[in-house]
Amino acid sequence: QAQLVESGGGLVQAGGSLRLSCAASGGIFRINVMGWYRQAPGKQRELVAHVTSGGGTNYADSVKGRFTISRDNAKNTVSLQMNSLKPEDTAVYYCYADRITTSVGYKYDNWGQGTQVTVSS
Repeated sequence: QAQLVESGGGLVQAGGSLRLSCAASGGIFRINVMGWYRQAPGKQRELVAHVTSGGGTNYADSVKGRFTISRDNAKNTVSLQMNSLKPEDTAVYYCYADRITTSVGYKYDNWGQGTQVTVSS
């Protein structure tokens, strides 16, 4: 069964950097869109960035120029390099894959367990 596992969260001071990684596993042939969402306390989950299998990217306005998303299709991984972090970036970050093609069919709307990112001022 396909699953997503994140790593790389933690505590960092404002202006610092963190790199999040997500690995998908479980008999995967192909993944359509992969991305990162985040949810701060008391707020709705929001898109941070996503990347298509062809490499096309999309970013939230709040992170443009600071965050970079990348993926390795051969390894079924997606990463988020976060630079110039701000306290308002503090949230739980979730890895996402919209459609995973496996040996038994499609699996839609896939989420990781989340990883905490805390930026202190």
